This record gives sequence, structure tokens and C-alpha cells, in this order.
Amino acid sequence: MVTAIDVHVHIPVPESMLHPRELARAAAMARYFGARAVEQRPMDVDALADHYRSLDMMAVLITIDAETATGVPPVPLSYIGDAVRRHPDVFMGFGSVDPNKGRAAVDRLDEVVALGLKGLKFHAGTQRFAANDVRFYPLWERAQELGLICLFHSGTTGVGAGEPGGGGIKLEYMKPVPYVDDVAADFPGLTIVLAHPSFPWDKEGLAVTRHKPKVYMDLSGWSPAYFDPLVVQYARTICQDKILFGSDWPVVTPERWIRDFAAYEFDPRVQRKIFRDNAARLLGREDLITG
Repeated sequence: MVTAIDVHVHIPVPESMLHPRELARAAAMARYFGARAVEQRPMDVDALADHYRSLDMMAVLITIDAETATGVPPVPLSYIGDAVRRHPDVFMGFGSVDPNKGRAAVDRLDEVVALGLKGLKFHAGTQRFAANDVRFYPLWERAQELGLICLFHSGTTGVGAGEPGGGGIKLEYMKPVPYVDDVAADFPGLTIVLAHPSFPWDKEGLAVTRHKPKVYMDLSGWSPAYFDPLVVQYARTICQDKILFGSDWPVVTPERWIRDFAAYEFDPRVQRKIFRDNAARLLGREDLITG
């Protein structure tokens, strides 16, 4: 029985597919995450599938297309689609398109759907775009039409941390208000997930999650030991149906996340929602809910 759905897992990519800039950035992120990075073990897709099976979990695989801003070619959508196709019992997937590619990005959404992927991952800091810029509204409109979930990174990031100028990444673009909130207001049928607790704009993230019916928040990217008490309180109470478990593998492992979360001693019914049921409903996998 699946006991949890990890909604934030970066798909492992062979070094042969990685651009030298990505390798350098991965080394910088390992330094930033310190002890947490030590927990990661290099895995290929098949080994990762076996690992999540051993945990009785499913995982949502993600990647980011930031080619315009970085010059780094994206991981092919078909790579994620193939992983999901080969391991449907344990994997679901989100694709990614580069908003700065304009009409070409919009047109790629049909491929995302054809591959059976559930949504799209965006990282406005890395991709260098303001989500509420009307130039990108055709993308949100088409995603809404196709029923694709949009997962927006929110809050600070380990990407570029410690590099000169933070690798050129501007944290401003990752504020929930006004960027994601504007999109949620202007596209009320679009399902949105705020990736991470939005630190240092935790209150903004919670406000948008509470205010907009189709906005959710995943708690990935941080050990629960570092959560703001208000995030915990909202997860226990008024946002318990809109909070999702996510690890941010490999920089935070699901084992560590769950171990640290246990210290809060959540009501088992609420914990089951956060670990599995909320995501199952969001992803159209109500069959995973056992009561």
C-alpha cells in the first residue's frame, strides 16, 4: 500500500547528459546544503524507483527548462515520460518548459499531456521571468485548458547560493505575492502548487494558499525542523487539506524529512492527508486513498 506521495523529486540524470555548468552548480549546492547533501546517494532512475518502492511511496519526478537564461539544454520531456512509463507503480511526472521561449513553450504543452505527465515545474529565479507578466499569460491559459498543474518554486533557493552574486539569481521573482497570486487570480481554473514553504515569505505563501481555492503548498526543500511555527499551525488546521509532503530529493531525503516531521506529533488523520491523500486527489489518483 502506498503510504505517501513525495511531490517534489528531482529526476536523476546521467553525468553524460549534464552540461558542465550544471555539474559546477551541483557542487555549489552540495556545499550549501552541507550535511544534508551527504545523505544523498547517486542513483539512476531504476534504482530510485526501487528505493521509493522500499519506502511504500510514490514520487513525482520534476526537472526545469531554463535554457534561455542559462544556455543549458533541458532534460528532454521524453526522459521523464519514459521513467513514468517504465515505473507507473511508483512514478508520476511533471515536465517543464521555458516561458521565455514564447509560443514554442505553449506549443510544447501538448507533448507534456501526450507523455502522461501531470503538470509543469517552474523556477522563476533560475528561468528569470516574472510569472505575472502578461507576456506569459498564453502559457497559463493553455495549461489551464489542458488541466496541467503548475508547480512554482517559492522562497529562497539553494541554486546559485554561495556563487558570486548568487549566480545572478534574483530572489524577488520567487515571492508568492504578487507573482503567483496574480496568476492564481487571473486564471481561477489553474491548479497551482507553491513549491516549498516560501521562506522568508512564509506568511505570503500561506495567505495565497488559504485565499485561492486552487493553490496548494508543498513542504519540500527544508527539514521540518526549520519550519516557521505558523507553517506548522496552518498545516495542522485551516490548510490541512492543501498542504503536501515533498522532500526535494536528493538535497533532502524523504527519510530525513519524515523523521524530522515526526517531532510535531500530528493527528494521524491530518498527517495522512499531508503525506498522501491531498496529493492523491490533486493528481487524480483517488484510487490510492484507502479510507
